[in-house]
Amino acid sequence: MAKIIYTIGREFGSGGRDVGQKLAEKLNIPFYDKELLTRAAAESGLCEEIFHMQDEKPTSSFLYSLVTDTYSFTNYHGNTYMDMPLSQKVFLAQFDTIKQIAAEGSCVIVGRCADYALSEEPNCINAFIYADKNYRIKRVAHDLGISESKAKDMINRTDKERASYYNFYTNKKWGDSRSYDLALNSEKLGIDGCVDMLIRFSDINHQ
Repeated sequence: MAKIIYTIGREFGSGGRDVGQKLAEKLNIPFYDKELLTRAAAESGLCEEIFHMQDEKPTSSFLYSLVTDTYSFTNYHGNTYMDMPLSQKVFLAQFDTIKQIAAEGSCVIVGRCADYALSEEPNCINAFIYADKNYRIKRVAHDLGISESKAKDMINRTDKERASYYNFYTNKKWGDSRSYDLALNSEKLGIDGCVDMLIRFSDINHQ
């Protein structure tokens, strides 16, 4: 089977992680969500807790200039790298890990601007999973055992963070269908339906 990398952006509560996990299981390929943070921490030597604390949250404009100049973590050595603020080290380590993972073979990567990090990867399918907010509120409230009011606040906050992070680093718009190959409504299609659509799209475009 030819190498194919699937990147999945997602609204909070839409089930994007579930889609990615089921897709990886069905295709028997590696899956990375929080697992990416664990690997980036191990490979960079930085504390894993720091990666989780700063996960998909926007940071300084200086880091943005580095990323858009196509630098990566491995380009920095000696005092130049050591003098960087911690937040910049974390992002560059993660950015580099995404590229390393993709180089190893087919996989599914959720979030973390993976579509941007792999913009030069020819065998990459970029999807965005979304759903009506009311559907997501009920889903989050049920899954986390919280009130719908708290679920709504969590959705608004998390979506805002993810959008700011993505828009800042990619020069694209988070959730805009033009930023992806596929935009899939998990409320209408269901988790399994989204997985099937991704596989069908892959079969059509990578025969």
